[in-house]
Amino acid sequence: MLWRGRRQSDNIEDERGDSGGFGGGPGQFRIPVGGRLGGGGISGIIILIVLFFVLKAIGIDPWQVLGDGGLVDEGGGQVTQSQPMSPSGDQSGTNDEMKQFVATVLAETEDVWSGIFKANGMTYEDPKLVLFSGQIRSACGFASAASGPFYCPNDHKVYLDMAFFRQLSQQFGASGDFANAYVIAHEVGHHVQNLTGILPKFNQMRQNMSEVDANHMSMQVELQADCFAGVWGHYTDQKGILEKGDLQDALNAAKQIGDDTLQKKMQGYVVPESFNHGTSAQRQKWFAAGFKSGKLSDCDTFNNPI
Repeated sequence: MLWRGRRQSDNIEDERGDSGGFGGGPGQFRIPVGGRLGGGGISGIIILIVLFFVLKAIGIDPWQVLGDGGLVDEGGGQVTQSQPMSPSGDQSGTNDEMKQFVATVLAETEDVWSGIFKANGMTYEDPKLVLFSGQIRSACGFASAASGPFYCPNDHKVYLDMAFFRQLSQQFGASGDFANAYVIAHEVGHHVQNLTGILPKFNQMRQNMSEVDANHMSMQVELQADCFAGVWGHYTDQKGILEKGDLQDALNAAKQIGDDTLQKKMQGYVVPESFNHGTSAQRQKWFAAGFKSGKLSDCDTFNNPI
């Protein structure tokens, strides 16, 4: 991935060395495995994206229609991952090159999504990306490096302990710049879902769902974030940034962090009803769909078989 020498985002908050502390509330969207979502009667929710753009174009505030609440567990439970993971190695503030890489990838997501939003009569709100080491306090609650990268819809921030990239390579066999970029783009995909009203709508709809149904909805939203990451990859490839083998690196990363692959690796068997991010095949499928077309309309994980 030819990332060096390109624009770096200013929307980086480097909190490494600051342990943060406890506090806040639940609602993180983590990778590779993450929290349950919920909702009910999900048919047609992809139309929210189109509706959001149309309402903005005709001068109606879509937040009044869709609501702007974060994904908060009203029952008071922390949204947790199914398989905790330990960070491998300490990525401290001395790792300037990795920070430059993250800032460059974030800048590329800003450029792509700003263009997509502008084409639909909207202005894209850049998310902040918070670098932390070990543990962090967010508006969605306390998190440790074992949680993996996550997006908090309550403060519109992506949180990343860069030790995860080493773990992704060494423990899960998913290496390469574009594999790491896919992780960032996936979390930014959740930010796009938040801006377009999908995450607030999920928060509203999930309250009356069973755990199994909530897990299924979680897979739908996570796979859409994978597809949105693929959309970003499509336009990044058009810029000539990607090199031979980059796409395969990203697809391999999607494979290695599939629910079935992770469960087999960590416990020796799979429990399909507990899946909340999607299988390896599903994650590869939806990333590839977005990458191939670059169209949001091809990221309808709610009205098509996942």
